[in-house]
Amino acid sequence: MKWGTNMEPLIEWLTAPDKEQIYLQKWTNNSKKPKAIIQIAHGMVEHIKRYQPFADYLVENDIFVYGNDHRGHGKTGETSGLMGYFADEQGFEKSVDDLYDVTSIIKQEFPDVPVILFGHSMGSFLARRYIQKYSKALDGLILSGTGYHPAMTIKFGKLIAKREIRKVGRTEPSSLLNALAFGAFNKKIRNAETKFDWLTRDKEQVKLYMDDPLTGFTPSAAFFHDLFDGLKMINDQKLIKGVRKDLPILFISGDKDPVGNQTIGVKKVINQYHKLGIGSIESLFYKDGRHELLNEINKEEVYQDIVKWIRRRE
Repeated sequence: MKWGTNMEPLIEWLTAPDKEQIYLQKWTNNSKKPKAIIQIAHGMVEHIKRYQPFADYLVENDIFVYGNDHRGHGKTGETSGLMGYFADEQGFEKSVDDLYDVTSIIKQEFPDVPVILFGHSMGSFLARRYIQKYSKALDGLILSGTGYHPAMTIKFGKLIAKREIRKVGRTEPSSLLNALAFGAFNKKIRNAETKFDWLTRDKEQVKLYMDDPLTGFTPSAAFFHDLFDGLKMINDQKLIKGVRKDLPILFISGDKDPVGNQTIGVKKVINQYHKLGIGSIESLFYKDGRHELLNEINKEEVYQDIVKWIRRRE
């Protein structure tokens, strides 16, 4: 099934406080008023255009969609000339603030319409930092393909990232860190045909990912250092206490997703939130689903479940 593949998103460029040009796409329908707006924070080494089918489905259900290419990704990265590089300093934090700037635009253009942030994978990590700072700006949060990273793993990663920065520089791709980040993800996939089979059981989607010049690239050492900074912050219990306690949150994950450690890591995050008083949490785990649920062989089911959850937030 395909949805509205002829719909062309509106394109806008935002200028961040540090003058970075941020690429933004909007999927809307001028003939209707939205019942809700989903803001998408995409994952690592991908880009917002990959969410076109999901956005089309949402718009057909009167839910408008906004989403930007993060720093070092997609059109934002192409324009800056540095793919896989957040910023010279505080790159993770600046990427979170970029998301808040998009939220502010949504609220200006559609006041009084519920805004729900959808964060996938790395986008879920950015979203988890976002709610530590700006949870009052949202009416809901959906975390897709998220995970939990122990403090020792983060500390070890930062040490390697610092060494790689000294060795290859801040902006050069780091094959070592890329291998450490992704190398083990295919281990539990039987008869894997490509190194990206962990993403989805849909072979056509895996091929599209591999053929896309803006996906699957190798990020810089500085990017990984910034990412580890972000992972440390989103685990910090003092910072989590800043999240609005009644914020509705939906966790979705495939039970074969290596990023979520086959749901173990996802459940750790859920338990952490529960213990700190965040009460309105739901979760959906999809049998045999891998990392990219929006591109899985049962994506229609996933789309429908997301819309049902959003309907209850309207």
